Amino acid sequence: MEIRKTRVEDIERVLEIYEKAKVFMRENENSTQWINGYPSKELIESDIQLNKSYVCIDDNEIWGTFYFEIGIEKTYHKIYEGQWLNNQEYGVIHRIAVDGKQKGIASYCINWCYEQIQNIRIDTHRNNKPMQKLLDKNGFKYCGIIYLEDGDERIAYQKG
Repeated sequence: MEIRKTRVEDIERVLEIYEKAKVFMRENENSTQWINGYPSKELIESDIQLNKSYVCIDDNEIWGTFYFEIGIEKTYHKIYEGQWLNNQEYGVIHRIAVDGKQKGIASYCINWCYEQIQNIRIDTHRNNKPMQKLLDKNGFKYCGIIYLEDGDERIAYQKG
């Protein structure tokens, strides 16, 4: 497997993976995350232009996608009912999704990010139990609650 930056010609496959992820969420009692067209084609295009969108490839096929950045995430400035593990520079993972046909893709993506910087923050929806299980399995610690710009609550994790 390998990770590379997403290319414009990858957008349709990335959108397909996000649609599969949405179906998986609904099947796993998470009907309120990634709704109303999120993530949109325009958002993915923007992520590509910013060089922050990545895909996971195996046998010349895209199996996973995610947003990754080393830097400040403004919604992480305030954390409630807990605290971050540290205040050192960190990487942020958003919108991680996999096709679901191959095992281990999400963990591979997360571990690749951790190889880039050994301090990662991520958040997920309270109802996204499969993601919480994945984060626990990959050594992340629950840190508290953050709020997105639109006011939606997310539970925050860090591995540092």
